Amino acid sequence: MAAAPRLLVTGFEPFPGAPVNPTEWLAKTLQKEPPEGSSAFQAEVLPVDYTAIRPALSGIGRAFRPDIAIHFGLAAECHGFRLERIARNSFAGARPDNAGAMPSSEKICEGPAELPSNLPLEAIHDVLAADGLPVEWSDNAGAYLCNMVFTLSRAHGIKDFSPAMSGFVHVPPVGAGTALANAELLSGAKIVIAQAIAAWNVSPAPA
Repeated sequence: MAAAPRLLVTGFEPFPGAPVNPTEWLAKTLQKEPPEGSSAFQAEVLPVDYTAIRPALSGIGRAFRPDIAIHFGLAAECHGFRLERIARNSFAGARPDNAGAMPSSEKICEGPAELPSNLPLEAIHDVLAADGLPVEWSDNAGAYLCNMVFTLSRAHGIKDFSPAMSGFVHVPPVGAGTALANAELLSGAKIVIAQAIAAWNVSPAPA
C-alpha cells in the first residue's frame, strides 16, 4: 500500500455577488475537524485576487507540499456538488476580482489548453449519489478564480505547487431554500476527500 498522502483542501473568500461563500466556512471547519486518512492535512481559504493567488498557492506548496489538492468553489447556479472534469487554460470571459482587477494575459499559464481532473470523479459521484447528496457533472469550471486555481493546480503552473492529484468541485449556496445545508456540505466534502485518499492508496498519481 502507498504511503498516506499529504492532503490540501482549499475554499475561497467571498467575492462580488457572493457576500457569503460556503467554501470559506468549509475550509475553516475542516481546519478544526481534519478528516482521517492522510499523513498530513491542511485547509486554506484562498483570496479572490488574480495577483495574490499565485503567491498564495506557491507559499502553501513550499510550506506544506501536498500530494493531493482538492479545490472547492461557489457557483450560484449549481444544484449540488458539481464535479469539474476539465480545467481550461484561458481567461476568456474573466470578470473583475475583489480588487477590481482583471487578468493581464489571455492564457493562465504555460501548458495545454485543457487539463483533466485526476480526482477519482466516478467513484466520488457514485458515493455522493448513494448517500443521497445532489451531484452533477461539468466540463466548464467558468472563467473566474475557480478555473484559474484548477488550471494552475493541474498544470503545475506555479513554482513549488505541484500536487500529483488535484481537481475542482463547485458547490451551491448553502442554507434555507438551497440545495445543501452546512451539514450536507461538510458530509459531501468528506466523501470527496475519502475517495481521493482511497484512490491514492490503490495507485498514487504520478507527479
